[in-house]
Amino acid sequence: MKPPQTLETQRLSLRQPVIEDAVSIFEQYAQDPKVTKYIGWQPHKSIAVTHEFINRCISVWADGSAFPYVLIRQEDAQLVGMVEIRITNYKADLGYVLAKSEWGKGYMPEAVQALTNWALAQDQIYRVWAFCDVENLASARVMEKVGMQREGVLRRWFIHPNLSKEPRDCYCYAVSK
Repeated sequence: MKPPQTLETQRLSLRQPVIEDAVSIFEQYAQDPKVTKYIGWQPHKSIAVTHEFINRCISVWADGSAFPYVLIRQEDAQLVGMVEIRITNYKADLGYVLAKSEWGKGYMPEAVQALTNWALAQDQIYRVWAFCDVENLASARVMEKVGMQREGVLRRWFIHPNLSKEPRDCYCYAVSK
């Protein structure tokens, strides 16, 4: 099962990444240590790393293992972040990142809601979930805004390499039908 290649929200267009997005991704957020603090990868040190990342995005769309979308602000066609959905059996999980300049504007809940709504409208998907570091209150708030409920703490769940070399505790959020 593949999600649509594009989705529209009130203020955003979500689409598959293309190699031409690399400069915007690098400049907007991929090299920013504040943005990548709670991400599972380290800040990109060069545009070449971002190109490798885009190639991964293209590859996972092709093989169906994940479906990353760039978030394009409709008013000015500016790339402001990304969201990815991964579908396994009867559930889907999400991950996301947003440029620091766009924090607090409601873009990420808007994008996550669009993918959550799409997923739960599918007959085969019963659960949409995501997790965040217990210190990442902004990400927790995104999940709450789209109707996910905190299910608990996943102890020593994920390594955030910009915080620690050891797995850290994470909150698990989900919505189901």
